Amino acid sequence: MALRLKVLSKKVQKFERRGMQNCKLNPERVPALEATLNGVFDVSRPKPHDYDVRKDLVRIFNEISREIFGKSTDIPVVEEFGSFVMDLFNAKSDLDLSFNFTQSGVQITREKKIQMLRKLAKKFYALQSGGHVYGVHPITTAKVPILKVVDRGTGVECDISIENRDGILKSQLIRIFCSIDERFRKLSFLMKTWAKAQKINSSKDGTLNSLSIILLVAFHLQTRNPPILPPFSALFKDGTDPASVAKLLSNFVNYGKSNKESVAELLVSLLMKLSSVEKLWPKGLCASVYEGSWTSKTWASKVGAISVEDFTDRSQNVSRAVAAPEVKVIYECIHQSIRHLFAFMDGQIDGFKLGELLFGQVAKQLLVSAGVANSKMKVVTPSVGAVNTNRALPPSNTQLAQAKGAQNKIHCQKREHEWPADSTLTKKMRYGDGWSRTLPGSWGGTSSANWVAGQQLPHFELEQAQKRPEHWGILPNTGWGGTQQPNAGGWNGTWQTQAPSYHAGPYSSSSSNQLFPASLRLHSVQTNPSTFRTS
Repeated sequence: MALRLKVLSKKVQKFERRGMQNCKLNPERVPALEATLNGVFDVSRPKPHDYDVRKDLVRIFNEISREIFGKSTDIPVVEEFGSFVMDLFNAKSDLDLSFNFTQSGVQITREKKIQMLRKLAKKFYALQSGGHVYGVHPITTAKVPILKVVDRGTGVECDISIENRDGILKSQLIRIFCSIDERFRKLSFLMKTWAKAQKINSSKDGTLNSLSIILLVAFHLQTRNPPILPPFSALFKDGTDPASVAKLLSNFVNYGKSNKESVAELLVSLLMKLSSVEKLWPKGLCASVYEGSWTSKTWASKVGAISVEDFTDRSQNVSRAVAAPEVKVIYECIHQSIRHLFAFMDGQIDGFKLGELLFGQVAKQLLVSAGVANSKMKVVTPSVGAVNTNRALPPSNTQLAQAKGAQNKIHCQKREHEWPADSTLTKKMRYGDGWSRTLPGSWGGTSSANWVAGQQLPHFELEQAQKRPEHWGILPNTGWGGTQQPNAGGWNGTWQTQAPSYHAGPYSSSSSNQLFPASLRLHSVQTNPSTFRTS
């Protein structure tokens, strides 16, 4: 049963105040924590190649769409959304794609969407037989039916849906909101990385989906004193159309300027906030980014295991997939991470170890190779009393191996991501004369970016775009032509002319006429970054 908002608000304030009193940050250690988090952020961010790969895949999927539906009067346009559009992805992130059949916003029934997905699946099963893709798997029982496809050339998993206008809208809006304050994007990326490493970022497993994590970060920034982000409702005065919202951004560019909290301080206080309200979710507590405040809410007369209100459809809980048993797992990870952070603040573990405990073993390896953490700090085995907790820190990997099969198994062990230390896989494509790359300003051949394309980028977007390897625009419909264009290569066993390699490998040749079987994206080969060039 949900409590009244007034009662819940008092409890929230009481619990948050108590939590922060018990865990105060050592101001002398905050810069070191900030440096460690900056290091994790920098080494985990996508490289220029990762942007190019996804933009090219969007373009290729549009070509496939024309192959399949070329005789139709309404050829679908493939539009990207999700973490790629929000610029909150890493090299291993999925690519979310929507086949949009109507430009008028006409609703398509669920049955029709499933029928269209099955038609797409037939094409990709054929491509799978030819070795171009793998893992083709329609999931028609999900709330949003999807078709999973993995491109063999790049290893990028693509989740295809039909007419997912809502996903496209949310992605574009969150990208706009990230422009208000860089801390939003940075903290969202770190929290997603943390949740993935802790194995609590999977709606199919009953834990938090990525949108829930991003909105909890936004909510935290909205409820700081002074606030860093405004309530999203303040940006919706002229509706939720991205173009209208973008026009209002000039009123909020310096909105959080008076708040001087670092990302390190915000990450700790976010975990503390979540920890303090653990027992209040079953009482109807709900985080509303639309209002920028806590509220009391039920969903179909039931309380959610964790409730995060959808900011474009307030009748929906974006955390609805969280299962009650998994809330315990999520909170074990939150409490454990807080202990790790304060062990670091007390000087008991260094930045490398903290990076490993929070973000996974590979994050530690990347930090070490990049030399971005404090390697001079003496590492001392943490004691329980020193971090003011009655729960011990998790054992080392060696201890875990020795204790295999023990009853007291930690549920939120760190996921050891296989992120590449350096993304040097580069794709080779043929337009007719040798090397070619996606033109600057391209954005994958879709219309999803129309709210910025064709018009001058606002000040905030221009600054962000200049920091990225490519501007976000519209990709011309030329180039990768599919089987309908002779010698353009690509699908179903066709052969692709390979430009000469500048690095010895399976496709290297002194001649530009080296041939190899093309995958959906064309094969990728390992190149030496110092010698690779495009022209």
